[in-house]
Amino acid sequence: MIERVIILENVDPVIFYGVNNSNIQTLKSLYPKLRFAARGHVLKVIGDEVETAEFEEVIHKLEKYCEEFNVMNDKIIIDFAKGSQPQEKHLDNLIIHGINGKPIVARTENQQLLVDSFQKNDLVFALGPAGSGKTYVAIALAVKALKNKEIRKIILSRPAVEAGEKLGFLPGEMKDKLDPYLQPLYDALQDMIPANKLKELMEMNVIQIAPLAYMRGRTLSEAVIILDEAQNTTTHQIKMFLTRLGLGAKMIITGDMTQIDLPNSVTSGLVQARKILKDVKGIATIEFDKNDIVRHKLVKRIVEAYDKHDEEVRKAREALKKEEEMKKNQSIY
Repeated sequence: MIERVIILENVDPVIFYGVNNSNIQTLKSLYPKLRFAARGHVLKVIGDEVETAEFEEVIHKLEKYCEEFNVMNDKIIIDFAKGSQPQEKHLDNLIIHGINGKPIVARTENQQLLVDSFQKNDLVFALGPAGSGKTYVAIALAVKALKNKEIRKIILSRPAVEAGEKLGFLPGEMKDKLDPYLQPLYDALQDMIPANKLKELMEMNVIQIAPLAYMRGRTLSEAVIILDEAQNTTTHQIKMFLTRLGLGAKMIITGDMTQIDLPNSVTSGLVQARKILKDVKGIATIEFDKNDIVRHKLVKRIVEAYDKHDEEVRKAREALKKEEEMKKNQSIY
């Protein structure tokens, strides 16, 4: 009789062991001669040398599967124990598997273009309307790179700018004050990484969510860095952020030019950066449009209605300007 200690480094024990340790009970029924106990990331097994070695091999295969697909159940365990691997449907546009094995895919042509551009460039601008999946796909690409050990950390940032309203005093510590601005980033991460694993990664600073103001002075290496809502950066802020890029790092900048919440007298840093960097090698720009909107069908109609209104306002202003110029010319003569 020997004892083996198996460390489950890359999976969430809650998913791996199952609800009320249901997956452990399945393993015990498949290996009745072995005695084992699970606590946290540690699985201890006692039994015959040959059978414990076979058990450990199966556990490592299950761990790898669970890490990739974020799901574990008795059918999967039985298949691996019998020496066969579950057949998963291959998706050409798959990015990663989220919670409960949900496939997170590029759902539109421009989303796939963002995926492809990320592989070929170190800096990508993803611009377009609300609901087009810019931020969601960007975070999925970052999580995939982390899982594949292509990077060591993910850094997500946003400018702390209110959307046309003053929130006033917010109670709590600094994190409590900033969390409302960063909640959309948390929401996306919670779709892709199990809660316990996400909490662990954030406590270890492997995943960092920080306001833009905290980026000054840092050099961000071996990381995927995402700046969300970049239309609300000033010209100085976005220059500061772009120059944080370190060795082995990639950046994705997302923004919507139609939702700038800065004062009218302040130029959007994103608008300026696009003009300045348009011909720089190693930088790609993906222009999303209303056809990429993947939220509720009403979102697309709302965006179309606002686009139509903005075009009417633009034409009215041009007509008024033209009329004023004509009157001015007539007064001169």
